[in-house]
Amino acid sequence: MRLGILLLSIFGSLGLAMTFLKTTEATAEEKTAKTLRHIVLYKFKDELKPQQVQEVIDAFAALPKKIDTVVGFEHGTNVSPEGKSEGLTHCFVVSFRDEKGRDAYLVHPAHLEYVKLVKDRREKVVVFDYWTK
Repeated sequence: MRLGILLLSIFGSLGLAMTFLKTTEATAEEKTAKTLRHIVLYKFKDELKPQQVQEVIDAFAALPKKIDTVVGFEHGTNVSPEGKSEGLTHCFVVSFRDEKGRDAYLVHPAHLEYVKLVKDRREKVVVFDYWTK
């Protein structure tokens, strides 16, 4: 009976140690993992009605549910008091694990359909991709 308790204690501790090591390894991997951010900035045409702008926003926001290589998505309007936005009013940030995921997104039918919707509604667009940890 005491031997059983001793063995259970040893193996239980080993299991805990292995779990700790796996958690530590995952944390180390997370620290070195990079994310590719795809930034899209728009200035919409002045003649657009608010509901036309909202259609674009809603269509863009729906893409992550349609394209599985998207790992993160954010959007918002410019609130900077600096006055240096060059007329750009809306920002969209789409995140990917790698270039392969971004490249699949760019040619995905859902993205191409979105581009058809927005292309005649924007006056200016800036696209900027960068890596982050």
